[in-house]
Amino acid sequence: MKRAFSKSSLGLKTVLCGLGITFSLAFQLTYADESATVAVIPAPGATDCNPYEEYTCLDDYLGTGFWQRLKNYYKLEMGQATPPVDPDGPLSRRDDFPPEAQTIPPMPFTEWPYGGTNPLGATIPNSVDSPLMAAIGDTDIGKWMFENHIQAYGWVDVGGNVSTSKVSHGGNSPAAYDYNPNALDLNQIVLYIDRFPDMVQKEHNDWGFRLSGIYGSDYRYTTSYGLGSNQLITKNLANGWDTPMIYADWYTPFVMEGLNIRVGRYISLPDIEAQLAPNNYMYTHSMTYTYDNYTNTGIMASLAVNKNWIVQFGVADGTEATIPHMYQKQTNPYPNNPAAGQINPLYPGTTFRVDPGANPNFTLCGRWNSDDGKDDVNFCANDINRGNYGYNNLQWYGITVYHQIDEHWHLDAELYNEHQNNAPNALNSTVQTIYANNGSPFASQFMPYNAPSLAQCANASVLTCTSSSTGLTGYLNYSPDPMNNFSLRPEIYWDYQGQRTGTATTYRNIAVGWQHWFSPQIEVRPEIGYMKANTAAFNGNSNLGIAPNRNNQTVLAGDIIWHF
Repeated sequence: MKRAFSKSSLGLKTVLCGLGITFSLAFQLTYADESATVAVIPAPGATDCNPYEEYTCLDDYLGTGFWQRLKNYYKLEMGQATPPVDPDGPLSRRDDFPPEAQTIPPMPFTEWPYGGTNPLGATIPNSVDSPLMAAIGDTDIGKWMFENHIQAYGWVDVGGNVSTSKVSHGGNSPAAYDYNPNALDLNQIVLYIDRFPDMVQKEHNDWGFRLSGIYGSDYRYTTSYGLGSNQLITKNLANGWDTPMIYADWYTPFVMEGLNIRVGRYISLPDIEAQLAPNNYMYTHSMTYTYDNYTNTGIMASLAVNKNWIVQFGVADGTEATIPHMYQKQTNPYPNNPAAGQINPLYPGTTFRVDPGANPNFTLCGRWNSDDGKDDVNFCANDINRGNYGYNNLQWYGITVYHQIDEHWHLDAELYNEHQNNAPNALNSTVQTIYANNGSPFASQFMPYNAPSLAQCANASVLTCTSSSTGLTGYLNYSPDPMNNFSLRPEIYWDYQGQRTGTATTYRNIAVGWQHWFSPQIEVRPEIGYMKANTAAFNGNSNLGIAPNRNNQTVLAGDIIWHF
């Protein structure tokens, strides 16, 4: 079994890397396979040192001073598929648990994703391979952080695309995260500060936390209504900030095979894809993921019943919702007052809630993993409450499946249905009048940009209907060696009432991507995708009043992720 790093070794990489347009790198790159020996350029003062052969000389190889150690760590890992490993470090996973599913690189994860917790039975402190932590490893603050199992790390993600759509702002939508066609974007600058509880040992309780910050164009996909959301809904900024994860963990090994309780804002369960760039095979996202639940604020308990089964139960305040919005109200400019000619059966009172969808909900998920780790199934009911139409109050029922065919091939698939109840009917004249007079919490007076779409109900005479969508997507992956992976992503997305994408139609999409790693810290992800809808759904922007006029688009895209 592999052993994790100790002290300045920085550990098995549990955080993911990723990027894709082709960029020229000022390095002479050496490709490596599992059996290859890659020459290491000696650092000053350590001419005979190779930390991949003699781990104890790592500090000597890195040298002294922040910039020298940072440069030498990037140089050390260039062309390698893994960081140097301390043979005397602690075990990185329990012997009696299924083996890890994949490796980073070339994949975006080692465990089949299930979310809501760090992997039970396979998480240890100080286990992120970080050049920043290596650079400060000989300083007082670096030593203090290591001794207290705290790490700081992150990445910069820059991407771009060439598209057949032409509307300069948002013309690629409903595709994501390549929102702007024919553009180069700063997608994400991300910083994590966190501590992982030790979930491998069985002797004591442990704790952890994560503070995260993101800046860039991708903030529009992670924004939670009420948390810095004016950047998106009032100003529609091209770049903004968000804090997609702020949580604390408490772990005990004394309940069955381990229980972790997470409190705070965390990523919604379960999903193949994720908001943070390195956690994905490809730069762009499926529509199945794009119009999914993203984050919750609440409590999530994850219990390993045995080595094969994990169950998860959570209580939160809604989806992309903040706790104060469960109670906040605002004045209704257009209450129901027939005597004055005001007809508003949707929101008849003199006040209405800021977000009617911000309500307590529950999540219940189950995960089965085979003894050999090659097969995994997740069933999930995510964010379930009364389902009142709100900013993003999605009632999600779905399944994700993973299967490793052999050492080179594996596939993933996800199927879900999500809905909201009592979604206002965009085709109804009374609803149109209500919105024109700002008699809704999502009318332009309160949310001039990026408001949740209305439903296009089957009958124009009804005020509301249940809005529903179904997504089916998958990834077929081929990895010829530890530095490369190729992905095929087919998809069908049914937006029955158009509430998710703004167009009531069926989408059929396919994309092919290549992920190439220059080292565990640097990855490029070029790809090409084709999307087709039954009706015009592309090359528009509702924020600018531009209706879509194309029913298909082709996009050549990619990004580069540089970790620190």
